[in-house]
Amino acid sequence: MRFNERKVSQMAAYFLAKQGGRMPILKLMKLLYLADRESLDRYEEPISGDRMVSMPHGPVLSRTYELMNGAGGVEQDRWNDWVSDRAGYEVGLRDEAALLVRESLMALSDADVEVLDHVWQDYGHLSKYQIRDLTHDMCKEWTDPHGSSKPIPYRDVFLALGRDLDHAREAEEHLKSAQAIDAIFATL
Repeated sequence: MRFNERKVSQMAAYFLAKQGGRMPILKLMKLLYLADRESLDRYEEPISGDRMVSMPHGPVLSRTYELMNGAGGVEQDRWNDWVSDRAGYEVGLRDEAALLVRESLMALSDADVEVLDHVWQDYGHLSKYQIRDLTHDMCKEWTDPHGSSKPIPYRDVFLALGRDLDHAREAEEHLKSAQAIDAIFATL
């Protein structure tokens, strides 16, 4: 599956609404990463389709991190429709007065929202540093890149989630095939 800015924007909006409209970038990134990880565990497919990487503060979603930091893209308006520009170390809902209801999150399936609900229940109460530290301990696929960044292969996520090596390789190959097919259709 290819990176889907619309989905990750709505994932971010979901968590921001749960937090009251604003959230530290560090906490939001960890919640988004944990949601993709939980979706991989349940369905062997991420929600966002973003590339997972190890960074000094733990695992992150690469393209989403760029969007949070103001890097534009072909679909930049989709992120900006939901999430406000970075203010210091926080982002917020674009229109805090808008009532965020399930029907407004059209890019997300019911299964996606169930994953988000689960992640919020388990980790939403944590501070930005608590959730960062938790991902360092819990996400065995993360390795300290010593000031840089390093890709996290899906195989490593599946292994950290308890899959055996053969299953992890097979699940990773399935995702790579789906990404290749998505890339072909994106050029048409």
